[in-house]
Amino acid sequence: MTMTANRARATGYPGYCETHQRTKETASVARGLVRTACAAWGLGDETAEAAALAMSELVTNAVNHARGHSLRVIVDRPADDRLYLAVVDMAPSRVPMLRTPGGDDTDGRGLVLVDVLADRWATTCWAPRGGRTASAAGPR
Repeated sequence: MTMTANRARATGYPGYCETHQRTKETASVARGLVRTACAAWGLGDETAEAAALAMSELVTNAVNHARGHSLRVIVDRPADDRLYLAVVDMAPSRVPMLRTPGGDDTDGRGLVLVDVLADRWATTCWAPRGGRTASAAGPR
């Protein structure tokens, strides 16, 4: 299932939103959406690739830790110098924590990358229904 929408505005840039199955392949699809949006907005390859990597990590976190069959990917440009990336999922009331993985750890680096690539990132949990939005804003 893929649903795509762009949000029309009176001024500014269009935003992009897609709903996908919660599978590991969705990270690749989300990276493509970020690259497409950045190209439509006339942003350079370096910005597009950094944003695509941050989005990939947000999606991977949702795929690995959420529940439910789908997730929503949001790519927005609220201002000339700002990108907003978000993933909405049905995770239990778990907030991802930034941690320092050990040298032999096989996971745990996603938020480290997001923290480096974005000015800020956040997770908002929706109690009592469950679910969360993980977002990053940048570029750094």
